[in-house]
Amino acid sequence: MSSLTTEWTSLRTQVLEYRSQIGLSLRVTVAAVVSYVLAQLLHIPLPLWTVLTAVILTQVSFGKSVKATFDYLVGTLCGAIYAGALAALLPHESQFGLVVVLAIAVAPLALIGAINPTFSAATFTGVLVLLIPSITHVGPVESALYRVIEVAIGGLTALAISLLVLPARANTLTIQAAAQVLALMARYLPDLLSCLMHGRDEAAIVRLQDAIGKASALSDATAAEAKHERINFLAPEFSAAPLLRTLQRLRHDFVIVARAASVPLPEAFQTRLGPQLTRVSKMAGDYLRQSADALSARRNAPPVAPVNTALDDFATAVTEARREGLTLPLPVDDVERVFALAFALDQLRGNFRDLERAVSEAAKWR
Repeated sequence: MSSLTTEWTSLRTQVLEYRSQIGLSLRVTVAAVVSYVLAQLLHIPLPLWTVLTAVILTQVSFGKSVKATFDYLVGTLCGAIYAGALAALLPHESQFGLVVVLAIAVAPLALIGAINPTFSAATFTGVLVLLIPSITHVGPVESALYRVIEVAIGGLTALAISLLVLPARANTLTIQAAAQVLALMARYLPDLLSCLMHGRDEAAIVRLQDAIGKASALSDATAAEAKHERINFLAPEFSAAPLLRTLQRLRHDFVIVARAASVPLPEAFQTRLGPQLTRVSKMAGDYLRQSADALSARRNAPPVAPVNTALDDFATAVTEARREGLTLPLPVDDVERVFALAFALDQLRGNFRDLERAVSEAAKWR
């Protein structure tokens, strides 16, 4: 019984960990099936393109699907109109004629797509409009019309499925990504501060910094997608900008601490500041971890007062060490690192206060 319970818990954990990927897989599958059925019911000559469009435009979030569908429809319409008109006006019954018309069609469409990514589907559409008639035996105008219809059906199917089947909101994904950034920071900060007392593992620090950078980039990308969801009947207004700005400032604080921790503190400062630094490490790491949990669960932020107390004690210890002249026999580089550390931790105090507000603001959004 215990083994069965353990296996069930492990399976449930894995499902929760990959719930976004599982949801996307289900949405893509449903979109493919529904678009094919619709293409058959509407007697579309080549349902392949309807199904492919639905699969391509069913994205990881509804906001991303909206953007992808809009761009794809605009590009398709542009390419279909241009290539259809070109095929109707220029004779291309011979192989040479088809090659000439294909070149005339592709060149400007590819240029427009390179200048503006919104029209990136125009080139692909133009090629289809010119070459598909030899397969389906329809005229160029009919080919262009069918291409627009196929994409419209596929795009609308993708939007409907993205909205109705296990919908993944971009705002939700943004908050999840931000929580991941905070969880990584909670791991990173104690390791980083410990470098001030001992040596540093450069490879481990670089790996953690890269992980935080990737998670931050993901949160920025999903926040951009969320702009396409801000329609009154689809979602209440929520702006992740304050949260993302705070995460960016926290990353800058970490960079300053990392520079200060390039080598351990002078022995006199290790003895004097060691207890306060250990307490700051624990309290700040705990606060970041609790903030990540609160963000994921949409709870109010944990109280920041314990971290502020630890930071106050550290600042007081630095001031007393300076007053006692502990910095006088040190090289300039060592003195600069001590005060850079003090500055970074003081900045951390203000950014933790902003983080508290941002996490509590996110708790209000459902």
